[in-house]
Amino acid sequence: MVNGVDWLYTRITIDDETFDMRTSEFTDFRRELDFKRGVYTRQFIWHMQNRKSIQLTFERLISMQVSNLGCQRIVLKPLNFAGTAQVITGLDFATIHEDQDTRYWEGVKQGSQHGITAMLGRTANTGNRLFSSYRLDLPMGAKSGTLSEENFIGDEIVLNLKKGEETVVDKLVINYADKDQEQSDDEVWSKGMKLAKQYAEVDYKAAAEQQEQYWAKVWEHSDIVIEGDPENQQGIRFCIFQLYQTYHGDNPGFNIGAKGLTGEAYRGLAFWDTESYCLPFYIFNNPKAARSLLEFRYKTLPQALERAKELDCAGAFYPIATIDGTESCDLWQHSNLQLHVGTAVAYGIRHYVNITGDKAFLYEKGLEMLIQISRFYATRGQWGQKTGKYGYFGVMGPDEFQLMVNNNCYINLMAKKMFDYTLETIAEMEQAQLSAFVALADRLELTVQEQMEWKNKADNMKIPYDEETGIYEEHDGFFDMPHLDIHSIPVTEFPLYSHWSYDRLYRYDMIKQPDVLMFMFLYSGEFSREAKRANYDYYETRCIHESSLSPSIHSILAAEIDRPAEAYKFFEFATRLDLDNYNRNTREGLHTTSIAAAWMNIVYGFGECARMEISWSLIRRFQSAGANIPSQSLIRELSSRSR
Repeated sequence: MVNGVDWLYTRITIDDETFDMRTSEFTDFRRELDFKRGVYTRQFIWHMQNRKSIQLTFERLISMQVSNLGCQRIVLKPLNFAGTAQVITGLDFATIHEDQDTRYWEGVKQGSQHGITAMLGRTANTGNRLFSSYRLDLPMGAKSGTLSEENFIGDEIVLNLKKGEETVVDKLVINYADKDQEQSDDEVWSKGMKLAKQYAEVDYKAAAEQQEQYWAKVWEHSDIVIEGDPENQQGIRFCIFQLYQTYHGDNPGFNIGAKGLTGEAYRGLAFWDTESYCLPFYIFNNPKAARSLLEFRYKTLPQALERAKELDCAGAFYPIATIDGTESCDLWQHSNLQLHVGTAVAYGIRHYVNITGDKAFLYEKGLEMLIQISRFYATRGQWGQKTGKYGYFGVMGPDEFQLMVNNNCYINLMAKKMFDYTLETIAEMEQAQLSAFVALADRLELTVQEQMEWKNKADNMKIPYDEETGIYEEHDGFFDMPHLDIHSIPVTEFPLYSHWSYDRLYRYDMIKQPDVLMFMFLYSGEFSREAKRANYDYYETRCIHESSLSPSIHSILAAEIDRPAEAYKFFEFATRLDLDNYNRNTREGLHTTSIAAAWMNIVYGFGECARMEISWSLIRRFQSAGANIPSQSLIRELSSRSR
């Protein structure tokens, strides 16, 4: 399945009986994802009503070397008979979006030439187009003929089967996507067909060998070894595999949806999770992909500029949920009040440049984004009447259980950091590339007065903080909110979004996910262990972890404050969230950003443990000594609170 288009469509019929996974009798089912080869395999034995049995094996891979290429191998092995089989395989643009119960593709053109069968489709709402094609490698003696319907094109193949012998059908698919809509249908078709012909000589064996070579290099470079814990060893390798497969960076300006391309939930939308959770993995493992993610924000800067105007502000206001740069969230409290996406983008730029040293990106694109983001935060905030401090009123921070609050600590602190970094970058570029900076400043009409205003607002930003306890207050008045013991809430009421009204959620000091702890993670080096411990002890007891992103951040901070058992508890949830279907919703798609958080959990969390000479074996000794490391049943209880 690619964006709702099924290029794996296959139907097998023997003696007028068609295999259907929902109704046919089958045994010996095996499903395997091979991390070393990058190949997914499904195998089972089909027992027909006439007592004939046949082993069916389906292999598929998405090439990591050629991002347009996908391959499928179908193997039929009759166990107790010889005869013929009918296989229909093709390209199906008529699939129904399960969540919306709607077909979002319409066929535009289809045809076959030079052994290549192809179809061009267009998305119903956005007008994006996809050229999809395939070529078949068939065994000797096989016969095939083309089938064509309104939104489907395929081949009907007749195979001669021999008892106990394997018959193999290979299908090699080339996809070409056009999102800019600057080409005609004929131009998209022509480019797609040219690309398909370019790879017409590639066979399944060659593609599989290239795939294996690619993954060998990945594991040599990016593998993480966990000794004495096979479940989490498998879990973190699954996470690394999915992150590499989800995003290559081959197409600059694309983003990562919360489910990647693995499911329909969240409709392919990208959130601030990209810069906060996913970007670090790519910075350290695939800098090209990291830059490509930031290119998406530059590419969609015009939409962010327009969005800011809708909120009566200047500069750029990046959306909380998007697929093309426009705001796709239809809940006003999230789309209008969650201001922290812009600071996440600024943080992502800073993090990327600090690690890679890519000053070219910073000066050519990054600084322009920083300036426009700063303009938004400079016009969205206000000065408090009593305190005389600058801050943000009527907002919602990362903790989405606090609505229309004033001076959310995360937003204020991240905005201060963003102003400071923008001004530092301006001064740096003035020194390094004066003529280029002058041209940029003239184009954006940037003035010295404007920069002085940013510095004044940063220097006078209100950061809610209790000097006596050392605890940062999540927002004005949070410490005085009614307290609710989260452990008194019945498990049957989770997730709370599905069982509680919004106004009930918003009136307690209960939090959904890290907020204060989130900025302590992002700017970890600026907070002492004592400060982290005080804030962790206060906020963790109030957090219900109703986000799959929450456990990893808590695990990292627990590791930093010498709580290895707690760190392990949260970590164990993160790596196997989808493998073990803890949330009972993996069918909706993988939790891609949570997978990235699991990687950070090891590198940023247990990497710190290693520095403190706390090893995995020591954690195991904690467990054997009766430390509070939960059973799988308790982990599942935790997961019931997470989305």
